[in-house]
Amino acid sequence: MWGMIATWRMAVEGITKGAQMLKNGGDAGDAIESAIREVEDFPYYKSVGYGGLPNEEMEVEMDAAFMDGNTLDIGAVAAIRDFANPVSIARRLSHEKVNSLLVAEGAEKFAHKEGFERKNMLTDRAKAHYRKRIKEMSAQAALQAASQKLKPYSGHDTVGMACLDMTGKMTAATSTSGLFMKKKGRVGDSPISGSGFYADSKKGAASATGLGEDLMKGCISYEIVRLMGEGMHPQEACETAVSRLDAELRERRGEAGDLSLIAMNPKGEWGVATNIEGFSFAVVTESQEPAVYLVTRQENGRCTYEKASDEWMENYMKTRMAPIEE
Repeated sequence: MWGMIATWRMAVEGITKGAQMLKNGGDAGDAIESAIREVEDFPYYKSVGYGGLPNEEMEVEMDAAFMDGNTLDIGAVAAIRDFANPVSIARRLSHEKVNSLLVAEGAEKFAHKEGFERKNMLTDRAKAHYRKRIKEMSAQAALQAASQKLKPYSGHDTVGMACLDMTGKMTAATSTSGLFMKKKGRVGDSPISGSGFYADSKKGAASATGLGEDLMKGCISYEIVRLMGEGMHPQEACETAVSRLDAELRERRGEAGDLSLIAMNPKGEWGVATNIEGFSFAVVTESQEPAVYLVTRQENGRCTYEKASDEWMENYMKTRMAPIEE
């Protein structure tokens, strides 16, 4: 059995490419890296890699991570700038016994020494988004001061994946440009082991997307893998972990940020859960063609999903590629 599951519609082309590798006996590490690179390289996805939206100083700072479920090796980068594929740098770091999570200038020096491709990741389209947001914030400054409802942090769609190959090896990986208009140096859950991702070939793999500051309060990816290790189906594990953290945050803090998770176990069974409307995911297995699904969360925390229609898929790409009116 082999399979891949990933957060958001944007991942479907990547997992389709990864599936071809897995189908031919490819390695789960190679497949997941290839799949995430596909997302990082597409300029119209504004939350990952090239074309990602900048921080408040108009710089694209990226976070990424990779985990090998056989060895538990982890590599990660945070707040790295001007390199084309952060996930590949993270995977290279996973081979290091120490110094396997590097940030900012340290990550950039390592990537340069290792010969990774330098690239200006700030696109003209991302600059237009930035200018438009500055105008919106300026025009609504009074409203913001009064209600704090205008959030420059809207939009935080990490691509996260879990992968299983024919040998039973599992991997997890993430990549994101983080919250739009974030503070320089801000790091979310994506490169943090146990929060943004976790993989253990004996138990399963999981990955997260949403508000990193809240996802990190529950070490939720590790929790899902732990629950799968105790025998829970991935769907139940995801629903249980998301519902518990959502409830805990609401009880203690009065609100919970966006929490969305995907997972797969060593049998190739998979699951998803979210506390928001509009979460989508992509999945492919040995017995299932690559497809995008839309998730609906019930009041009891259970999550159902249905395949995205052709119309939805078409509108998705039209929206992503539409001209920006400044």
